[in-house]
Amino acid sequence: MARPFRGRMEKPKSEFEQRTLDIRRVSRVVAGGRRFSFRVTVALGDRKGRVGVGTAKGIDVAASIEKAARQAKKNMIRVRAEGGTIPHEVEMKVKSARIILKPAKPGTGVIAGGAVRVICDLAGVRNVVGKILGKSANKINVAEATVSALRGLKAASPKNQQPAAEQANQ
Repeated sequence: MARPFRGRMEKPKSEFEQRTLDIRRVSRVVAGGRRFSFRVTVALGDRKGRVGVGTAKGIDVAASIEKAARQAKKNMIRVRAEGGTIPHEVEMKVKSARIILKPAKPGTGVIAGGAVRVICDLAGVRNVVGKILGKSANKINVAEATVSALRGLKAASPKNQQPAAEQANQ
């Protein structure tokens, strides 16, 4: 008689690519000493215009990563990128982290550091120049600022077409 298969079940391949931005061991003080847990920040994207960032805590690293990935799926945004770059320059500030994203010519690549590079890459923005400014280089705040900046992009207006305000004045 054949025994049933008892190996590990393979999970279906996700449509999203996942990158871990930060893993920290954090603690809280209780009556018997310290209780340790892990805080994980994960960026999730499909390289076709959708990206999200999630942060979660858990007893072990694997559980924290799963929770953060679920959180990132809930916080998913759509990025308006045409021709592999963003339509205009955008600056965003979250807490004390400031970032600037500028459009770049085709072939430039992603010129940015840290979380900005990872998030732009996962969003499918292939040509962009980014700079982290301000007092903080905190990865979580920089990641939130980058996602907020990408969320705040306006759709590129077609060339040879004036904005509505200018058309009304004529």
